[in-house]
Amino acid sequence: MLLKNHLIEVFKQASLENNFLLKENVVLKWVHRFGIDSLNDLLIYSSLKKENQEQISLIDEMHEEIQEQITLIDEVHEEIQEQIKLELSKTFENIEETKMESNGLETARSHEISSKNQNSNQINQFTETPKLPLPYIKNLRKWINNDKKAS
Repeated sequence: MLLKNHLIEVFKQASLENNFLLKENVVLKWVHRFGIDSLNDLLIYSSLKKENQEQISLIDEMHEEIQEQITLIDEVHEEIQEQIKLELSKTFENIEETKMESNGLETARSHEISSKNQNSNQINQFTETPKLPLPYIKNLRKWINNDKKAS
């Protein structure tokens, strides 16, 4: 590790710990080795590093919050999927029940129709008794009178 990098790291660590003696010692070594003109490099570089670390920590916090939100969304998604499955199963059961009911109605209707056909056949048998021929109008009075006498 280069001396500049080492001094920057030590200065940064001392800044985080608020160790003023160590910071002063690092500044003295920096000025002795690299000159007073380069002291701004130490201060700027260490402050930029500190800001970068703060931004990184904020990004990490935001990342954790986003992960928590994603897990909540996943849980809600799973609950919605379960509700959809329940609703689909209920509608499927309803469809099956209506099919069964309609099949029952169809069989009842077919029995009803066949019984009606049988009844109509029986009725037709009764109504198809041979009809007596009506006499001509000329002979109608004779026929009525004869019919009365016979009964």
